[in-house]
Amino acid sequence: MNIAISNTSDKPIYQQLFEQISAQILKGELENGYSLPPIRLAATELRVSIITVKKAWEELERCGLIYTVTGKGCFVTDLSSDEMLQKRNEMILKQMVIDASYYKSFGLEIEEVFELLKKIY
Repeated sequence: MNIAISNTSDKPIYQQLFEQISAQILKGELENGYSLPPIRLAATELRVSIITVKKAWEELERCGLIYTVTGKGCFVTDLSSDEMLQKRNEMILKQMVIDASYYKSFGLEIEEVFELLKKIY
């Protein structure tokens, strides 16, 4: 598991953790059954609060990407390729809805958004 926390990001740290770990799971970098580090250990290694890590782990579990075994830890859920694709698309669509609202607030038409995306993609 590879995590890079930015203290200058507008995103809360728990969100950064959630997004990076979920992306690693959905790209297959963290395999089914992979054991996430215990919350206290992750917090110490990342130099963040236990509450921050706990919140990220809870969000990962709420999304069905990890599961908890009491006394054992948190593990990556065994997802099929189709399930991984569906979850990835759901997460992307959720972000796109937020982004689209922002673009609309500037009065951008869809074609203008595509042109801007082409410049950075």
